[in-house]
Amino acid sequence: MITRADWWEHFFEGLIVEFWRAAMPPEATRAEADFFEKQLEVSPGAQLLDVPCGDGRLALELARRGYRMTGVDISADFLAAARDSAERESLSVCWRHSDMRDLPWTGQFDGAFCGGSSFGFLGDTGDAAFLAAVSRALKPGARFAIDAIKAAEVLLPQFRERNEMEVSGLRFVGENSYDHRSGWMDSRYTITDPSGREETREAAHRVYTYREVLQMLQTAGFEECSALGSLSGTPFRLGSPRLILVAEKAARQLR
Repeated sequence: MITRADWWEHFFEGLIVEFWRAAMPPEATRAEADFFEKQLEVSPGAQLLDVPCGDGRLALELARRGYRMTGVDISADFLAAARDSAERESLSVCWRHSDMRDLPWTGQFDGAFCGGSSFGFLGDTGDAAFLAAVSRALKPGARFAIDAIKAAEVLLPQFRERNEMEVSGLRFVGENSYDHRSGWMDSRYTITDPSGREETREAAHRVYTYREVLQMLQTAGFEECSALGSLSGTPFRLGSPRLILVAEKAARQLR
């Protein structure tokens, strides 16, 4: 079993970054950007927060559409790629290198989103702190979307102990185990490039139920939460391939 605390601090570097970037085709990025644009109920010119932003693929796509984007990530490798892409296209994006809980803004953003199955890295206390930080950063009434949550209702019906794939010459092998007592999924990922170079990374995800995440959002000051099972907007149900939650920051925060 891996050490679950702070595993993500040095996870996103090297071959795992190369694989992730290769595995996300432009059409997938455009579809996700379309979804966030619609569900956040925003228009070009709005100020949006992408956290964690990875290599900035979504922040960059939305910047192309006229949004004022801020991307936050803890991976120096991801942010270096994001900055390079923004510079090549002369796109103005604010990049911040920090823990996803370290959001220094108050009431600044018109919307925010968390993509890439990134919710659940930090455990109960850390994930709650992340939601509270996002809530503080948003204007009252602004919306927040969390995509591809590894919820029990999604993960467990289709749980696989091993999965393999190859993208752009990079071979990926994932080995997973689920601990029902703690509610964590532990994973070991091995990436091999065409030259034979191999790197292994270990990760962990807290597997919440839908109800648990909903309660966390409400505690953080969100309301009017909707649950969707796909980017097309179909309602979420048990066994849906995806869980996306879209919530609205309360106009008046409880003390």
